[in-house]
Amino acid sequence: MITTNHNNSSSKSINETVNGSHNFTVRGYSLAKGMGPGKYICSDIFTVGGYDWAVYFYPDGKNVEDSSVYVSVFIALASVGTDVRALFELTLLDQSGKGKHKVHSHFDRALEGGPYTLKYRGSMWGYKRFFRRATLETSDYLRDDCLAMHCTVGVVRNRVEGPKLYNIPIPPSDIGQGLKHLFDSELGCDIVFQVGDENFRAHKLILAARSPVFRAMFFGLVGDTSMDKVVLEDIEPSILKAMLLFIYTDELPDLQEFSCSTSTCSSTITLHHLLAASDRFGLDRLKQLCEAKLCEEITVETVATTLSLADQHRCSHLKAICLKFAAAHLGEVMQSEGFKYLEESCQSLLSELLETVASVDDKGNQTVASKRSGSSIIGIAVAAEGSAAVDSGIPNGRRTRRRL
Repeated sequence: MITTNHNNSSSKSINETVNGSHNFTVRGYSLAKGMGPGKYICSDIFTVGGYDWAVYFYPDGKNVEDSSVYVSVFIALASVGTDVRALFELTLLDQSGKGKHKVHSHFDRALEGGPYTLKYRGSMWGYKRFFRRATLETSDYLRDDCLAMHCTVGVVRNRVEGPKLYNIPIPPSDIGQGLKHLFDSELGCDIVFQVGDENFRAHKLILAARSPVFRAMFFGLVGDTSMDKVVLEDIEPSILKAMLLFIYTDELPDLQEFSCSTSTCSSTITLHHLLAASDRFGLDRLKQLCEAKLCEEITVETVATTLSLADQHRCSHLKAICLKFAAAHLGEVMQSEGFKYLEESCQSLLSELLETVASVDDKGNQTVASKRSGSSIIGIAVAAEGSAAVDSGIPNGRRTRRRL
């Protein structure tokens, strides 16, 4: 009997880019004019993918035949290299704040022509006619006699991966479970939070590592390292516990455990309180997790309250989504309890809602327009007085020194 041994093997070629960026600013642009075609201003050298690069700006253009009609911008290889393949992007920044940047990107054309090859030091990629000079000098790209550019280089790298000679399973990180065990068991706790009739024990070092507010409270210049008890007001015990669980695990806890019911409205209220607490104690990741979750739970009953909360705690994405949702369901939203609060206390938000409704109307949204026709939201916005309350961001609690 003849036995044939089949030795199968495999490998894969991986092509990827190593990306890096550089900001180049030209101050005193008017003083650079007149140096002549072909004359340039050069940026500092920066390194991407093991190669040196530089940005070249030609105030009077690179070509003599253009007679200084255009400015030219190039990215050049500034180190010794042979057949360096790369992708490039040049951006002239709009300094008006409108974000209308002028972008020339090689990355977007990667599938069409592939990366650009630079064969020697001094090889360039860019545009001889990057921008008409007369237009540039009357645009928002030139501000206070200053130009600002952003360039990105992506050096193409190739590597071959063969079969691994070993396969050691790596377990997932369990640091969150370990720290949660410390919290649950109260092992080594050195601080007590009193909220109403309930007490919660924790560890100062862990709290200080996660929250700048707790760091200042326990170890700052005006902190008290000997304190062993903090009385907190204006926070529910369940919300404090949820916040502490996040501090120890870095995960958003199961909100059903902290809600008074399983309804979406109750879950939203819990998120409202948790977001406010995260802002109060400087827990930015928890704040963003709450913001993202609230974006998924917007309803006509909760949108007005969520909008007020988003404005108060500077949650720009959540606020924008609330405004759009409220504008699209205006008739129903105006019947909610939360909208009555906006009428009484948030005139500025009513004005922003008006602007959003008008923007939707300008795009021809007849559904929103018909919802507006049955009520006088303009009159409501004008009549509303007051403004949303602002959280001081400082825990409102008494500090008690260590008891003997």
